[in-house]
Amino acid sequence: MKINWDELAWEEVALGARQKYVVREGIKLRLVEFTSAFVEADWCRKRHVGTVVSGACVIDFADRSQVFAPGDGLFILGGEAEKHRARVPVGTVSLLMVEEA
Repeated sequence: MKINWDELAWEEVALGARQKYVVREGIKLRLVEFTSAFVEADWCRKRHVGTVVSGACVIDFADRSQVFAPGDGLFILGGEAEKHRARVPVGTVSLLMVEEA
């Protein structure tokens, strides 16, 4: 199945965050964008698997911070051990994520 992202409408999910996605057989392929206006109020404990398409972001974990740039993959297992918060210091970051639907 070919996905033409340009044909899908953006959905605002929070201030500074929008997404478009396709679900097939229990798998969600999600294109998401975050701007510097996005602020996570609490720690995220969800699993995230994907790659940075453009821009850059910082993922703050309880014990460290990591910068993710274009071409970098993300493999965050989630849960209490890998709780995290994303932030975009400047501009916009686009990520392609693979998730359970």
